[in-house]
Amino acid sequence: MSTYKVKDSDYVIATVENTRRRLLTRAAFERFNSPILGLGELTHGGVATDSIAAVFDLSGFTNFRKQIEPHLSVPVFLKLFLDWLMKQIRSEMVFEEYDEGVLLLGPLPFFVKFLGDGVLVLWDVSRPDENARRNIVVTGREICLRYAHDFYPMVSTKVTDAPPLLRCGLARGTVYSIGDGEDFVGSCINMAARIQKLPGTSFAFNRRGINIDDPNAGEFFHSGVITKKISVRGIGDNELICILKSELDAMNPEDRLQYRDI
Repeated sequence: MSTYKVKDSDYVIATVENTRRRLLTRAAFERFNSPILGLGELTHGGVATDSIAAVFDLSGFTNFRKQIEPHLSVPVFLKLFLDWLMKQIRSEMVFEEYDEGVLLLGPLPFFVKFLGDGVLVLWDVSRPDENARRNIVVTGREICLRYAHDFYPMVSTKVTDAPPLLRCGLARGTVYSIGDGEDFVGSCINMAARIQKLPGTSFAFNRRGINIDDPNAGEFFHSGVITKKISVRGIGDNELICILKSELDAMNPEDRLQYRDI
């Protein structure tokens, strides 16, 4: 994604209607158009990919940006956080390492985008590998835990009032490329963004397309999460989502009313 920048050389001083005025040149004016979005040729047909979308959200990032002299803290935090997040995603996918390469538990993401107060991550899950899909879901949960236990204590020694919580929502669906594949759209992205904001939770995933009933799914899916029915704004009133049992048990009664039994 590009930005529109104007330099002093993009202005001219001209006399207009007997008045000296500072004018933006016609060339600089016309430069403000869709190519600055950096999406490439927008008439290209979108390529469909079966994906799992994860939206990681930094809870408290807005207040963090409001501190005095944010330009001295925000860049430091973002550099540390984004480096850490990419390393965590990479390492969570490792099953075994060898001199010749790395054996993975699932694919590495094919797209990552900073959203301003969080990160969108997309994995290609078109291969028929249920374990890989479940491993991606577990990766989202593990990263949230490691943020609280490892990253937050570390970064709090370097910046003031760092965001204390990393939230994560995941959903599976079809995403479509835009232009030359520089961005993507899809209902699963919207779903992931919505459910990471669910009250009383820090982690949730949409039940659609994630097989948690497999006997080999593991303890996390069999006893660590529970499926509930909720209304998701702009998507549906009876969406099945999985949240942590521990967070449901700790939820206040008002929030708990939103999570209906199936």
